[in-house]
Amino acid sequence: MAIELKMPALSPTMEEGTLAKWLVKEGDTVGSGDLLAEIETDKATMEFESIDEGTIARILIPEGTDNVKVGAVIAILAEEGESAEDAAKGAGANGDAKGKPEREPQAEETAVVPAKAGTSAKAAQPSASPQETPASVAATDSDRVKASPLARRIAADKGLDLASLTGSGPGGRIVKADVEDASAPTSAQAGPAAASPVTTKAAPVDPGDIPHEVQKLSNMRKTIARRLTEAKQTVPHIYLTVDIRLDALLKLRGELNAGLESRGIKLSVNDLLIKALAQALMIVPKCNVAFAGDSLIAYSRADISVAVSIEGGLITPIVVGANEKSVSAIATEVKDLAGRARDGKLQPHEYQGGTASISNMGMFGIKQFDAVINPPQGMIMAIGAGEERPYIVDDALGVATVMSATGSFDHRAIDGADGAQLMKAFKELVENPLGMLA
Repeated sequence: MAIELKMPALSPTMEEGTLAKWLVKEGDTVGSGDLLAEIETDKATMEFESIDEGTIARILIPEGTDNVKVGAVIAILAEEGESAEDAAKGAGANGDAKGKPEREPQAEETAVVPAKAGTSAKAAQPSASPQETPASVAATDSDRVKASPLARRIAADKGLDLASLTGSGPGGRIVKADVEDASAPTSAQAGPAAASPVTTKAAPVDPGDIPHEVQKLSNMRKTIARRLTEAKQTVPHIYLTVDIRLDALLKLRGELNAGLESRGIKLSVNDLLIKALAQALMIVPKCNVAFAGDSLIAYSRADISVAVSIEGGLITPIVVGANEKSVSAIATEVKDLAGRARDGKLQPHEYQGGTASISNMGMFGIKQFDAVINPPQGMIMAIGAGEERPYIVDDALGVATVMSATGSFDHRAIDGADGAQLMKAFKELVENPLGMLA
């Protein structure tokens, strides 16, 4: 019987995607684990993996096709003993097969789209996409829970019991998204489900006779446009700026790097600022929150999303539990996450979520800026360049290395006074950095 290969839902919010590239052609024989295609979503490029053996009988959706709906049949797979011609005929004129749709291949997210949110990256989405009501988990004749191989691997890594999950895949099969959702600490990380989509369509632009080229927006850039528009339209931002003297932190950084040299670890200023923000959120927990409509999510751990610029966009890998980690551990983790972000090798759980964000543009010489909050997070810290400025040192005018830091706060969840307390705590930790190492 022919098997329908369908466009999978690769995240809880995915409604459609771009079939970027076929890695097989009609007539190719494939086995379990073979890669079939690359699918571009609003976050990343996914590798579509087969879990069955057979022959590609017909490719229904050509590569490069945009806006392919989740659940649409994209190809037909002929099983062993079935000719490709018979499978293709069985598919009918519109590609409908009489096979086993519950044996849909799964996709593994492996690469950031060159040319994303999120926030957010991550990170967090504005609304959940409509999906079919999940079926009850079905078992095989041997009472084994139906789950894709990728879902089983993720569940094993996270220590999850598959029998306790409800599958949203065909026939009740547990897929990757089900396991990731179950492991999430709170549904708030996916954003308020009731949030309404925000229109980002702009009026047509007539370039006239100015030399130009029209560049098609990637799914990542479309998502950035949509989510930033949503954040500015729906989240009332309040901005608080402090000037912070860096001399003590720079001195400590030099001493720590001298001690860490033999281990091949080199701390950046940003590594120490990530630690300071995480500690400040523990000192002022009223800022470590997320607005969720008629409720407030208060986090007891600081997961810091770190803005990383990649080709064509931005992604925010997360340092989980930064308040509990040493600065050397943070430095090692950030280096790894940033490197894999630029190489397109982050997994979804590494950039989706987070309780607060930090964005540092000091390396570009930017003195001060106001960052846009990454919903559903409640705040983001914007870091400017450290520079020598006139400064009062020991009650006398002198010269010090000073940076400006601006916190953007969701005023629905965080009062101005609480935001000010966080900025004060952050400033004190940076100016007296031994306190965050204790």
